[in-house]
Amino acid sequence: MSEDITTAQDALTFADLGLSPKVLSAVTDAGYTTPTPIQAGAIPHALQGKDVLGIAQTGTGKTAAFVLPMITRLEKGRARARMPRTLILEPTRELAAQVEENFVKYGKNLRLTVALLIGGVSFDEQEKKLERGVDVLIATPGRLLDHFERGKLLLTGVDILVIDEADRMLDMGFIPDIERICKLIPFTRQTLFFSATMPPEITKLTEQFLHAPVRIEVSKAASTNSSITQRLVKSGAKPWDKRDTLRRLIRAEGDALKNAIIFCNRKVEVSDLFKSLLKHDFEAGALHGDMDQRARMAMLDNFRAGRLKLLVASDVAARGLDIPDVSHVFNFDVPIHAEDYVHRIGRTGRAGRSGKSFTIVTRSDAKHLDAIEKLTGQKIEWHDGDLTTLAPSTEEDEAPRRGRGAPRRAGKDGSARKGDRKRERPEVASTTPANDDNAANSIVPDVPDERRSRKDAIKSDNANRGSNNAKPKREGDQNRRDEKRHSRHDENLNDGTVGFGDDVPAFMKIAVKV
Repeated sequence: MSEDITTAQDALTFADLGLSPKVLSAVTDAGYTTPTPIQAGAIPHALQGKDVLGIAQTGTGKTAAFVLPMITRLEKGRARARMPRTLILEPTRELAAQVEENFVKYGKNLRLTVALLIGGVSFDEQEKKLERGVDVLIATPGRLLDHFERGKLLLTGVDILVIDEADRMLDMGFIPDIERICKLIPFTRQTLFFSATMPPEITKLTEQFLHAPVRIEVSKAASTNSSITQRLVKSGAKPWDKRDTLRRLIRAEGDALKNAIIFCNRKVEVSDLFKSLLKHDFEAGALHGDMDQRARMAMLDNFRAGRLKLLVASDVAARGLDIPDVSHVFNFDVPIHAEDYVHRIGRTGRAGRSGKSFTIVTRSDAKHLDAIEKLTGQKIEWHDGDLTTLAPSTEEDEAPRRGRGAPRRAGKDGSARKGDRKRERPEVASTTPANDDNAANSIVPDVPDERRSRKDAIKSDNANRGSNNAKPKREGDQNRRDEKRHSRHDENLNDGTVGFGDDVPAFMKIAVKV
């Protein structure tokens, strides 16, 4: 039976939590003195080896809540080849890379080896690290199982298993992979679950992964940060209407907008919106799952460094990315899953800062909006009137993407493009009255009289030759076969073929010896 603990912010320091002196020194060097509620509640139990189920809204320091006790416990012991001592599962590459950065920062006073197993990176380099032995293995489920199936990884030495963003891991369809991984790890392991949301149906699934866990809940499940100002903005349903609404919001915020993440539901929408923002002279970048790992990390580094003001992203950037000073979040699309709304807007208002979120809503989004308000338990205010005040959009700043049945764009001169012109027979002006029986022949181009008379003469001559060569009908079966053969020959002569006539070539008059 699990032990439920609801923590509150006390006057605790990291020195009161039982961390080792080397870890405390690294935390102090990083500029932290007071733990967050989730850290204060989870770290002491994690140090004691208990299973922990941590629930806290995003941006409250869940990563450090399991990184710090893990480093303390890893001070003793030694890693063996292909047998990691601890395993951390993450839903995305970005989260995995971020956790690795935390181990580097807080474990700088220890000689811990950390390996990152994620997609988009060479297998060979990852295998070399595993061969040397690692203390901490951070991985996405798919790449982890790939290495295991290659025989390059053994999980029988794992003492601590961490499943970060647990609800997202389960919601994204990783349940079979997680169940398989858990069966490969010793039953006596310590398991830590951390997540921002934990619906009841997901909580039931954790019962097979955790053993008598301590439940640390520092806020109501699926709650949003009170330091975030949330607004809904009405818009027409067309993509160019929504793009126009987004640009209007960005410009209206002026200097108050330091940087912003703009979330879309699909990768194709990320690409389209990114191109539109560049077209209108905004400093923007794009981030989605189809990009290779190096490009994704470079884009994030540019955004963190302030070289990009706007980052258009899919939900790959909604979970746990530690970009502490994001002033605004724009939901270009209302998220289909209500839990994603909490994670999206949680990218702003982090570490005690204030933030703003704007969600663009069309009439077709009413169902998803109701689900969000039901999950968070609060009504979100409208920025400039709700959908009942929405007027039809008349401004189309950009042509829509061509779909089936959509009109094609005109050429530079305003005429139809070359591929759009119908390939029809050219019309020839007719001199025949409309009520003439032969009016249908008026579309046939005229042929010069001289050429026509010559062709008619040749055909007539060939027809006469064929009729003269025809043989009379004879009796008997053999005679009928001969008749059919000559008949076919006559038909061939009457097909309009042009012969030599009187002009027989000289070579055909040469006598041949028999």
